[in-house]
Amino acid sequence: QVQLVESGGGLVQAGGSLRLSCAMSSTMSSSVLSLYTMGWYRQAPGKQRELVATITKDASTNYGDSVKGRFTISRDNAKNTVYLQMNSLKVEDTAVYYCNARWAIIKVVDYWGQGTQVTVSS
Repeated sequence: QVQLVESGGGLVQAGGSLRLSCAMSSTMSSSVLSLYTMGWYRQAPGKQRELVATITKDASTNYGDSVKGRFTISRDNAKNTVYLQMNSLKVEDTAVYYCNARWAIIKVVDYWGQGTQVTVSS
């Protein structure tokens, strides 16, 4: 029903920046898709998946403690796209980053992207 297509991952040096994009595709209208809470999660090798950031339909944001002040989540409802601006990258930010769309009206339904690799070198 909702497909998430991610882009923007890659190799970057510590202290550098990357911007990840997640495009939503669906037969549903943009007005409906704008109701989803969007999020970014990440998973490093051998570790649990952790919250990076979320953004609601009315632009309320939430960040994981390890990325506060460095990462910014935003969305463009007209383009059905969510972004993650990543600044001051650290080696420990290296992980696979996953896009998430959560429907939370009446019931909770989650959609996930395939993940995009971010590697930060020292």
